[in-house]
Amino acid sequence: MNIILFGPPGAGKGTQAEIISGKMNIPTISTGVIIRAAIKNGTKRGLAARSAIDSGALVSDDIVIGIIKDRLAEPDCKKGFILDGYPRTIPQAEALYSLGIKIDAVLSLEVSEETIIKRMSSRRTCAACGATYHTVFNPSSDNKTCDKCGTELSMRADDAPGVVKNRLDTYHRETEPLKDYYTEKGILRTIIGQDKIEDTTALVWAALGI
Repeated sequence: MNIILFGPPGAGKGTQAEIISGKMNIPTISTGVIIRAAIKNGTKRGLAARSAIDSGALVSDDIVIGIIKDRLAEPDCKKGFILDGYPRTIPQAEALYSLGIKIDAVLSLEVSEETIIKRMSSRRTCAACGATYHTVFNPSSDNKTCDKCGTELSMRADDAPGVVKNRLDTYHRETEPLKDYYTEKGILRTIIGQDKIEDTTALVWAALGI
């Protein structure tokens, strides 16, 4: 099954993607993880992406589309995949469609702005492996270091409240039109995010008919 996880930053897409991936044994393709790796490595695309991310803007379509095209061509995507963080604009969605990639379901996670700002200010990330945690909802074992590699966790610059607000404004302006785009295709499924991760997951399974 080919799935897109859609929703504002901080809605919980990454967490739900990991759960779906584990149950269905299909890879999660997160542009955020790939882009952060490029930033850390100082690649040309990474340097271009850093300026946009730090200011709360979207990474340019040509960078994201190039990353996604190469990733979907890999063998582990043949049985299905989960796209987390792509597409974010109508041109990106149209580019994906032009590649001949069939999407079975688009899950739109809906969470209030107030809740998102609170969530993201408590989010912590591992700079080494890209793992994400939350000091309240999904802490690491000691709430300080990564359970996967032991690296000290930190707050990303784009999780600061002011930057989060800018990211939400960008989302409403440039990304929300995707709801109408995928509604017209008959594959949009709306999920109301719950306080508990497992409650949101139950709604996800219901939307997927699993």
